[in-house]
Amino acid sequence: MSTTLPGFEFVTAGKVRDLYAPTGRDDLLLLVANDRVSAFDQVLSRPIPGRAALLTALTRWWFGHLPDVPNHLADDAVPVPPEVADRAMLVRRLSMHPVECVVRQVVTGSGYQEYRRVGSISGVPLPEGLQDGDRLPEPIFTPAYKAELGAHDENIPFEQVVDLVGARTAEALRDTSLAIFRTAAAVANAKGVLLADTKFEFGDDEHGVLTLGDEVLTPDSSRYWDAAAYAEGRRGVSFDKQIIRDWLSAHWDGHGTAPDLPDEVVERTANRYRELVDRITG
Repeated sequence: MSTTLPGFEFVTAGKVRDLYAPTGRDDLLLLVANDRVSAFDQVLSRPIPGRAALLTALTRWWFGHLPDVPNHLADDAVPVPPEVADRAMLVRRLSMHPVECVVRQVVTGSGYQEYRRVGSISGVPLPEGLQDGDRLPEPIFTPAYKAELGAHDENIPFEQVVDLVGARTAEALRDTSLAIFRTAAAVANAKGVLLADTKFEFGDDEHGVLTLGDEVLTPDSSRYWDAAAYAEGRRGVSFDKQIIRDWLSAHWDGHGTAPDLPDEVVERTANRYRELVDRITG
């Protein structure tokens, strides 16, 4: 699952990304994306060709278009091995906060399921009668507690975020997440894309500055829908791995190991990733 990189020491392999540290540096990490794809908390056996480079390029593009938000990129600190340069980010180590900062402007997915059960998402009360895919008047902050690898993240109310990180940091996480979302949603809308929801991860740098980390506004961390299709009433025409989720839901009961994806699903997913990156960055 890992590759030997000269000048770097392998740290760990996550679901869809491997981490390395520059030899002799404890302040930096090399995040190397790969073409593996996960769904329903499983890493699937079939990769999506070109996925890693596309998601890395999109994350870098968004970092460049969010100049007012500190991020963890450290491109010039040490040379990155050329064999992974198109899918790697050299970053500063952060003290990460244990909160997934989820922002939604559409009620769908796990958020809609929670709304159906209790009438709210992460403790945020919502109007009665919402249907899957309904757009909210304003984006809402619906945080989740980061679960251990292999477990489900747990939606939590804002008050629990305060308990975890303190009131000042909790407010900064919420306000910064909502501000980024509004900026990104406007950019996406101008490109004919509806940003339904996304998640951010933040940490503090060595000076205690709240810093945006991990991947940002990619199809793996966000739901992007075709805006024209949505306006026509066709909800959920996505640019993310919903194609994979839909196929698995129709062909797998969720128990045991997920089945291999057919070629057609792999190709369609890769094409949707490419189309989104071209739309957003073009």
